[in-house]
Amino acid sequence: MGRIGAFLLLAGVLLAGCEADPGADTGSGAAVKQDAVERTGEAPVTAEAYDPARDYFSFANRDGMTVRHIELDLDVDFERQVLRGYAILHVGLTDPAKLAWLQEAESGGPDDAGRTTTGDALRPVYSLTLDSRGLQIERASLLDETGGARSLTVSRPDAAPDPVRGHAVRIDLPVDFELAGVFRIRIDYQTGPGASAIMWLPPELTAGGEHPFMFTQSQSIHARSWIPLQDTPAVRFTYDAVIRTPPGLLAVMSADNDPQAQHDGEYHFSMPQPIPSYLMALAVGHLDFAPFGDRTGVYAEPEILPAAAAEFADTQAMLEAAEALWGPYEWGRYDLLILPPSFPYGGMENPRLSFLTPSLIAGDGSLVSVVAHELAHSWSGNLVSNATWRDIWLNEGMTNYLEGRLMEVIYDRERADEERTLNYHDLLDLLGTVPENMQALAPRFDEGDPDVGQDGVEYRKGQLLLDTLEHHFTRPVFDAFLRGYFENFAWQAITTEQFLEYTDQNLLAAHPGVFPRERLEAWLYRPGIPDEAVVPSSASLERAGAAAAAFAGGMSPPDEIPAGRWSPLATVHFLQSLPADLAPERIAALDSALGLTGTGNAEIARTWYTRAAEWRFRPAYPAMRDYLRHYGRIRLLRPVYEALARNGEDLDWAREVFADARANYHPLTVAAIEPILAVESPPTVAAAGH
Repeated sequence: MGRIGAFLLLAGVLLAGCEADPGADTGSGAAVKQDAVERTGEAPVTAEAYDPARDYFSFANRDGMTVRHIELDLDVDFERQVLRGYAILHVGLTDPAKLAWLQEAESGGPDDAGRTTTGDALRPVYSLTLDSRGLQIERASLLDETGGARSLTVSRPDAAPDPVRGHAVRIDLPVDFELAGVFRIRIDYQTGPGASAIMWLPPELTAGGEHPFMFTQSQSIHARSWIPLQDTPAVRFTYDAVIRTPPGLLAVMSADNDPQAQHDGEYHFSMPQPIPSYLMALAVGHLDFAPFGDRTGVYAEPEILPAAAAEFADTQAMLEAAEALWGPYEWGRYDLLILPPSFPYGGMENPRLSFLTPSLIAGDGSLVSVVAHELAHSWSGNLVSNATWRDIWLNEGMTNYLEGRLMEVIYDRERADEERTLNYHDLLDLLGTVPENMQALAPRFDEGDPDVGQDGVEYRKGQLLLDTLEHHFTRPVFDAFLRGYFENFAWQAITTEQFLEYTDQNLLAAHPGVFPRERLEAWLYRPGIPDEAVVPSSASLERAGAAAAAFAGGMSPPDEIPAGRWSPLATVHFLQSLPADLAPERIAALDSALGLTGTGNAEIARTWYTRAAEWRFRPAYPAMRDYLRHYGRIRLLRPVYEALARNGEDLDWAREVFADARANYHPLTVAAIEPILAVESPPTVAAAGH
């Protein structure tokens, strides 16, 4: 009899489970969480209501099958502003019992297990579900070992895209396909207009002004806008890539870049270590290379390469210091890429090649803490990753802690304590604005947007927890624990519950009576700051604060402020400590004495222009406009726009500046600033395809 197509979903394609540490039985994340909340007093959360090990921001059916390796072959088309080519996904089974599959009704109907007959055999029709945002998928094919290809059906279960997650893309496997081992699916596609990961820059927005530039920013869930894949940090994969560019431009990736590569328009890459999708990265531009040491160097446009090479000259020494603290660097080379000013972040820890903003080039090496942070991610975040976006503190909080340790080596304890103290005060401010339900290190996170998440609580509270643990257990004990943690979970994505169990067994229980498990659970699952937190302090910041009080009180003339002997952070603290009602003539005198308007130090400029907007100090506004137009880094822009929006006078001016500058901003930056100014994005034509 003929086949009737009755497609019935028999397993939830959205359900995802944690990938536990091989060789260690950690139990289910939900069970551990349930046990924790019973002892910390939280309302119980059942697995049916909320699964802390599930990534709620991915459509991927990773429980049953995962992408193990990707082969990319892409052309970079600057004229049309698209990437075009194909991806071959090497897919392997994880847990066949959890596979999502579709019923193909046949004569005789389904058996007791829900399978159906095809001829004399029982053959379920399985599907692979991927994440996509605006990708225009032309075809999908199942490849065999002889080079043959079978066409596959591609569909979208939901017609309208989710505003945060985009689209699910379902690829149905043939009814007669024997599901075993690793199989390959080729997807021919191109990126859609306005792909959220990609920034296309015309020549006039580059340092040289003659060549275009493009770069990607995949974190948090933007890899799906330029590659069809399982866009969840829980899935780690290796990849190879062939990238073709216009003549004279160089392509670099989060892979094994060749410093001696010829600019011939075709570039081959390999990433042999498994990485999560948010670490996929590509940049193309007129780039040259300068070495720091045998394993380190910097890529930049020729016009800024000398300054970048001088600014970050200590990168090789920083790498060696990190290895001395936390064990071998497992990624081969560690290079830097200096992007145009439109880059939305200070840095991005793409493995083997950290992407950096040029705003770090201050001329005196004073802002290299961002390099320390991105390098530290080579252990916390890249080597050991978060399994879901709820667990992002395992990346960022731990990396903030490691950054502080590196800063002690690069500078001294005083400079590191300045950063710890300012981070703590930032945390206090955040706890006044971030909702209580997002203040735990591992909150319930099944709605919202991973790009917003906890708004920085995960960085600062996570660092404070680890500083507190170090204080209670002593640094030698805690260092040994961290080395063991990185070795135990290397190349894995883990949950907070796995961290809790490992820490309980290897630190808390190993030193009974020092720090009970219940106190660690309070940090992980409850809002606010626990009482035992070790509050950092900084004598140099206290001196800067005292100088601010003396100046504001008229007891110290501006030319006696010793800012020339301070770090940029001390100057920032000085400016932040000045009162809101400082007289205009005192502000002008301060500006004249310290050369604040037009300063080349981006961190000082950020604070100065924020205070200038709060004071409505109009002489600084022309330079402020130039600053807002030049940089695209969210950290540098957001507080200035916020101050302009709330000072009662300058919202319209801020909107005018933003309208003029938005073409220079990455989509992530635009998305961060629009709500502050209550402006909306202009309408765009929806992308066809998937």
